[in-house]
Amino acid sequence: MTSDNRSRFTDRTVIVTGAAGGIGEAYARALAAEGANVVVADLNDEQGKQVAADIGGLYVHTDVSDEQSARALAAAAVDAYGSIDGLVNNAAIYGGMKLDFLITVPWDYYKKFMSVNLDGALNVTRAVYPHMTRGGAIVNQSSTAAWLYSGFYGLAKVGVNGLTQQLATELGGQDIRVNAIAPGPIDTEATRTTTPTEMVEEMVAKLPLKRMGTPEDLVGMCLFLLSDEAGWITGQIFNVDGGQVIRS
Repeated sequence: MTSDNRSRFTDRTVIVTGAAGGIGEAYARALAAEGANVVVADLNDEQGKQVAADIGGLYVHTDVSDEQSARALAAAAVDAYGSIDGLVNNAAIYGGMKLDFLITVPWDYYKKFMSVNLDGALNVTRAVYPHMTRGGAIVNQSSTAAWLYSGFYGLAKVGVNGLTQQLATELGGQDIRVNAIAPGPIDTEATRTTTPTEMVEEMVAKLPLKRMGTPEDLVGMCLFLLSDEAGWITGQIFNVDGGQVIRS
């Protein structure tokens, strides 16, 4: 591998859901900088269109929990670029997320939350994979919350991990790899508006690397997993967390 990866994704099309801001935006901008045709999928039209315009990509209004919306996303990507080579399932309800227990969270809210944070990744994958005719790679956004007490948010991420492993098995025969990134505490606007400051400070104090992560800390892993360099890696969950979780 050379040190110059600026054309690593030239002529490849990658969809990034939840790319209007935060971590998804960082992924989208980094992919475009390395030559990818990037499809920015989000519900935030104003910010999503701006990101797409900045990087020369395509914006598609998308509700990942809706089957028809996911199919329209895949169709728009193919219409614009001919095929799909990568998918980053990043969209989630997180900013402004209700903080509640599994045993008391309102059932309607729980079902909506899971329809986006867990089922959304499967829904978009089902819509996209038939168009990955040259093989490809899918990266799901998990979280270290899967290994820590985090209520229904953590439960959704446990599901994402299982989904990653199951899809890797089902799609491997089509040369489609499926992996996940599990970030630790990341300094985004969503985190600042959702997680109490004292909770964040307590988490950071326990990290071996004594700082919050940034979206840019996750970019390298995402691009690696989407690239040919990870050609024999599938069904894995990679912590990028400052040492928050140590798994055997």
